[in-house]
Amino acid sequence: MLPDKKQLSQLIKQQALNLGFSNIGFAEAGFLSTQAATYEQWLKNGNQAGMQYMERNIDKRLNPKLLVDNAKTVISVLYNYYTPKKLSNPDAPQFSIYANGTDYHYVIKDMLTRLTNFILSIAGPVNARSFVDSAPVMDKIWAQKAGLGWIGKNSCLITPTGSFYFIGEIICDLELAYNNVEMKDYCGNCTRCIQACPTGAINTNRTINSGKCISYLTIEERNEIPVELKQKFENWVFGCDICQNVCPHNSRAIIHNEQAFEPNPELFSKSLTDWLQLSKPEFKRLFKNSAVQRTGYKGLMRNITFINNVSSN
Repeated sequence: MLPDKKQLSQLIKQQALNLGFSNIGFAEAGFLSTQAATYEQWLKNGNQAGMQYMERNIDKRLNPKLLVDNAKTVISVLYNYYTPKKLSNPDAPQFSIYANGTDYHYVIKDMLTRLTNFILSIAGPVNARSFVDSAPVMDKIWAQKAGLGWIGKNSCLITPTGSFYFIGEIICDLELAYNNVEMKDYCGNCTRCIQACPTGAINTNRTINSGKCISYLTIEERNEIPVELKQKFENWVFGCDICQNVCPHNSRAIIHNEQAFEPNPELFSKSLTDWLQLSKPEFKRLFKNSAVQRTGYKGLMRNITFINNVSSN
């Protein structure tokens, strides 16, 4: 006889923790009616900037039942990636700490596959799909609904031990024991993230104006970066951690335990001159299996020359 939904939930949670996930929660799949108006207004205001894919599949983005037939549950998992290791040269280009090691998509996708296989082994035939930024899924919202944290003023999912967590999902047609109480919002009157953002990218409704966001501009933007933002990047060339670094909740961040996320020592030892002279073959070697591949050699060199007022060739 199959375990009941409470027992299944406990078994799945224990297996997720055994695999190394930091936390896991379950939410009932359904239409995100509360978020629909906010998201549509965000698009209407042009906050998606050049990310035209954010304008597609809105119905699926707001309803996981359109991604998985007869979906009943969104399983959300968190995986810690925090490290206190810093660049030894403060003048060198900065990379968001999530990009210092192996691309998280590879690591978490493999773990989700193993968790899915475990679910199949204890629950029998289950229609399930796993996601790590690979489909129109509002991962932060589902993690919030699963009781794993709250959406901060910088739009990040914040937990009692900070926001340096990757989020993944398994959407399935298995009914589980759902979280019924979302975590309290502990941002209070704090506005440190809003005040610290050098480009003013954080909107007042816990959303981001992507066209001003350093992370967007150094990763997603394919054209030239607006010249009026010069001197505001604070040496960030791939992603940006400013709003997370100033968040008081990240003072309690836990150091990750994933070898694949350990920073490449070469990224920490290069001088500014080394970066300005980076060749394409060296880029491919340095960033093999890295999230930095997303911006490509041309994009990275554009970013490096932009922050240093050097002409790019």
